[in-house]
Amino acid sequence: MSRGRILKDVIARNGLAHVMAAHSPLSARLVEEAGFDGIWASGFELSALYGLPDVSLVSMTQHLDMVRAMAEQSSLPIIADIDTGFGNALNIIHAVRQYERAGAAAVAVEDKTFPKVTSLVADGRRELLRVEEFQGKIRAAVATRTDPDFLVIARTEALIAGLGEMEALNRAAAYEAAGADLIVIHSKQKTADEVESFVRGWTGKAGVVVIPTAYPEMNEERIKALGKITVVIYGNHALRASVTAMKDVFARIVRDRGIHHVDKDLVPVTEIFRLQKMDEVKAYEKKFLA
Repeated sequence: MSRGRILKDVIARNGLAHVMAAHSPLSARLVEEAGFDGIWASGFELSALYGLPDVSLVSMTQHLDMVRAMAEQSSLPIIADIDTGFGNALNIIHAVRQYERAGAAAVAVEDKTFPKVTSLVADGRRELLRVEEFQGKIRAAVATRTDPDFLVIARTEALIAGLGEMEALNRAAAYEAAGADLIVIHSKQKTADEVESFVRGWTGKAGVVVIPTAYPEMNEERIKALGKITVVIYGNHALRASVTAMKDVFARIVRDRGIHHVDKDLVPVTEIFRLQKMDEVKAYEKKFLA
C-alpha cells in the first residue's frame, strides 16, 4: 500500500489526520512514536535548521534529500512542503517525479510568487500568482504523478495577503477544478475566525487543510465541528520545541558552570542509542562480523 493510500485511509477512517512537522530523520521518528498520522516535511523548519530565513533559499535538492532520509526512517505518510514548487509548471513536473520516487505521500504547493516570503512574518511580501498560472501548476502536478493516491495539495495564501474570504474561496474552487485533492487555507490572524468563516463558506468536494500556528485555540473539537477539515498540520512545533529545550539546557549549563545539575533532566544516552537502532547494529555485528 502506498503512503498516499495510507493517508487517504486515515482520513476516511477518522475524518481528520493529525500531521506534525519534522525537519530531520530523528524528528520524523519521534513524530511516529508520538502517534501522529503523518509528517509535514516543513520548508520553514528545514530553513531554520540551516540557519536561513524561509525565503526560498533552501534548494529542492536539500529539501528532497531530507524527505528521502525521513521516508527511510519512518513509515508514516509524508506531506512534502515544497513552497511555490521551485519555479513554474515545468519545475513542478520535475519536483513531483522526484518527491514521489523519494517516498512522499503528497506535495503541498502554495500560490505565492517565487521567491516566497514565509507567511507569518510581519510586513512580508505577499505577491500571489495569477489564478490561471497556478492552475497550470496543479494540472502539471496531477498529470505527472504515477500513483493515483499521491496527493496534490493546493495552498492559497489569499487570507495571508489580505485579499479577503471571497478571493480565497474563488482561488480554492479554481484549484480544485484544476485537480487539487486538498486545499490548504492559511491565516496569520490570532483567532480562527476567518479560517472558520472560509470553511463554512467552502462548497467544494476537496477536503480542507488547516495550519493553526497563529490561532492555537483551534483544537480537534472545534475542527471536527466544522465538518469539512480533513487534515490539521502542526507546522513548526518540532523546531520550536527543540529551540526551547536547547536554550533552556544551554543556559543552565552556563549558569551552573557544568552539567552536574542538568544531566538528570535529560534523556539518557541509551535513549539516543535506541533511536539510532544500536541493538540492530549489535545484532548484525554478532551475526556477520568474524
